[in-house]
Amino acid sequence: MNNFEWANASSIESAVKLLQPVDPQGDPDEMARPIGGGQDLLTSMKEYLVRPPRVVNLKTIAGLDQIKPDGKGGLRIGATVTITDLYENADVQAKFPGLAEAATSIASPQIRNVGTVGGNLCQRPRCWYFRLESVQCIKKGGPVCYAAGGQNKYNAIFNTGPSKIVHPSDLAPMLIALGATVTIFGTEGARTIPMDTFFTTPNQDVRKENILKDGEIVTEVQVPATTARSTYLKFKERESYDFALSAVAAVVEFALDKTVRNARLVLGGVASIPWHVPAAEKSLIGKTITEDNAAAAATLALANAKPLEFNAYKVPLTETLIRRALLKLNA
Repeated sequence: MNNFEWANASSIESAVKLLQPVDPQGDPDEMARPIGGGQDLLTSMKEYLVRPPRVVNLKTIAGLDQIKPDGKGGLRIGATVTITDLYENADVQAKFPGLAEAATSIASPQIRNVGTVGGNLCQRPRCWYFRLESVQCIKKGGPVCYAAGGQNKYNAIFNTGPSKIVHPSDLAPMLIALGATVTIFGTEGARTIPMDTFFTTPNQDVRKENILKDGEIVTEVQVPATTARSTYLKFKERESYDFALSAVAAVVEFALDKTVRNARLVLGGVASIPWHVPAAEKSLIGKTITEDNAAAAATLALANAKPLEFNAYKVPLTETLIRRALLKLNA
């Protein structure tokens, strides 16, 4: 890890000012970086993935650590709200149980106590080629994705470009399924966008995972009110403290006759972004959720998967999670 300056931001505006690059054309890995819980950033610095001359502490900004009602039945979640505070919040548990489930699936209690909502959304991929200091893979400006023809047990089964990383966030699929929006603050002020437009594929920019520009930060997530049921199922290689081999965020709104009025399915652990499967959703509309209908939706969701040599197991695994999630919501 290189030496760096530590700066405590007193406001959102001061954080953005402290994060502005001295040389906008410089190496993107050598720009100032924001820090919340630090669980991903400090690891990235130790592995020399990034070498920031300055680290800007966002936890000193008043108000970013709060969960507030939006006055319409939804919630406003600050970027430095900890994962523990998120899943322990009574409104989250009552109104958005799938979001609480996603939060409890993250890492260990110690990490959840310091890790933040914003940090979980903005964390970097865990691909071991990307994380190895000695390997100059395509995500670090090198010529090739070594996972494509190498050890790819944990990598993507949906093709979104030259890098085969999977996005590691558990909150992201659930928030997208819930129709959340995210507020970003930069030199031009604040803008709020749908969460499903926040993440970017390697086809768009192989060096990045989201639309944040240098000097911009996530300040808040907004989750709208819903009458739908939600759940998050995640399969891990280890029972505790692990990333998803596959996951599914499911949100289903039922009519009075128990048919599906609306459905949202977003997958985790299978692509470079949280993977939305609209064809599977449409197949459920107007139907009751039966074993057969859930299985048909699961098959449609994985129809375009293109597994690599060592990760074809993710196809039946993900199909099973989708079936279980849909049947759980129908119970």
